Amino acid sequence: MKDFYDVVIVGGGHNGLVAAAYLAQSGLSTLILEQQSHTGGAAVSERVFPGVDARLSRYSYLVSLLPDKIAADLGLNLELRSRAVASYTPVRRSGRDVGLMVERPEGAGTRDSFRALTGSDAEYEAWTDFYGSVASLAAAVAPTLLEPLQPAAALRSRVDGALWDELIERPLGETIERRFTDDTVRGVVATDGVIGTFAGLHDESLIQNRCFLYHLIGNGTGEWRVPVGGMGAVTDALAAAARRAGAALVTNAAVTAVEADGTRGSVTWLGGDGERSVECSWVLSNVAPSTLAALRGQTGVEKPEGSQLKINLLLRRLPALKSGDDPARAFAGTFHIDEDYSQLETAYRSAASGELPAVPPSEVYCHSLTDPSILSPDLVASGHHTLTVFGVHFPARLFASDNDSARAESARRVLAGLDSYLAEPLEDCIARDADGNLCIEAKTPYDIEESVGMPGGHIFHGDLQWPWATDPSDTGRWGTETDVANLLICGSGARRGGAVSGLGGHNAAMTILTR
Repeated sequence: MKDFYDVVIVGGGHNGLVAAAYLAQSGLSTLILEQQSHTGGAAVSERVFPGVDARLSRYSYLVSLLPDKIAADLGLNLELRSRAVASYTPVRRSGRDVGLMVERPEGAGTRDSFRALTGSDAEYEAWTDFYGSVASLAAAVAPTLLEPLQPAAALRSRVDGALWDELIERPLGETIERRFTDDTVRGVVATDGVIGTFAGLHDESLIQNRCFLYHLIGNGTGEWRVPVGGMGAVTDALAAAARRAGAALVTNAAVTAVEADGTRGSVTWLGGDGERSVECSWVLSNVAPSTLAALRGQTGVEKPEGSQLKINLLLRRLPALKSGDDPARAFAGTFHIDEDYSQLETAYRSAASGELPAVPPSEVYCHSLTDPSILSPDLVASGHHTLTVFGVHFPARLFASDNDSARAESARRVLAGLDSYLAEPLEDCIARDADGNLCIEAKTPYDIEESVGMPGGHIFHGDLQWPWATDPSDTGRWGTETDVANLLICGSGARRGGAVSGLGGHNAAMTILTR
């Protein structure tokens, strides 16, 4: 290891790897320091259950915002596979169990499903009109994510002004309530505004609108794809690209201090051989902004608050549904549980008042239906499948007094919600590990902070920001800058960070390479 590098990157999550690959490709000596024994941060695949050969994407699951251009620029050996179904929502109406199925691509079956649920074609026509409009916004915004920040007015001029006003200027709830009438349909639309974001749909801060936008603009389509081999395959491809370009990756290196004065920087860390420091021209922070503040010796910086419950399961078989729909179709996309519009708002109000939601909204992803490679051949042959449940409106504050008890009760309520739509008990379908225990793992915001170092368990490192310049002084910048010229944010805390996108890493690298 050298005593001086052009760039030192604090944190080996996926964004840090993206930045390292671009910078090293351009001839800059680049060092990544990662606290854990492996790179990837939350973008990892792990064998969660003892004696079970199933590699689960433990903390993050699907990929949408990773631009195809980054994959091409870095020569990533990575396959992102489309799901056969966009979403399925089980519903109980007038004593009947039915389901709203949204195909990918949408066809006659989707229209029929809307009609069967709502009694007419009106909601489906409203759906296609709305998402057709959203597609035009996504097509305008997506290409700018890899460019210097543009003023909001420039982007507004490229889309329908009325659409911009309703999605960018007014609370998302107003738009949904005006465009749709069915509670379930409204909820399916609204969920993209509250994944990892604790907000009501009429919140005047519009953080729900920002969350919604990021969920719909990836690669100009908003499609969420499955990484073949699990999320760890994304990290493996990025780490290989960084090493191939000449970057140095050091794990088990816990950074303890960061200094930068505008022209020179230094990073200190603890490793197996004790404390070490390295000098550099640039420091890139791939940790959360609040963590960076602590490494700089700053005090009084408030941590963000994450808001989700993650549950990982391995099933012996997919459970049958009360609706009679084929579970291999229903679980192939995003499976919505108790996410009617009214249920989302009720759960938010309960959590905001300090109570666990009685009927918690959540959604389920079955990776193995699209990509069985994460399971051993024996598990595949015997019909096993993974299920990952993302519980909505579980802010960290609900777990503050007793994390263990609140985790157990929250998981019980979420899985009871899924159970209520099944024709057989979920527990009968859950596999057991080598010790005879059910293959269930739940992670609260506190657990996520402890496991992967995300402060407050916030999966975006903080509230998402609009992906354009909201202040005229930011126009032409990359959204990675800090108060010190040679100290940049390259992680999810960058202006266009959040999710497994590589945007923060790319844009931090461009901040350096375009100067």
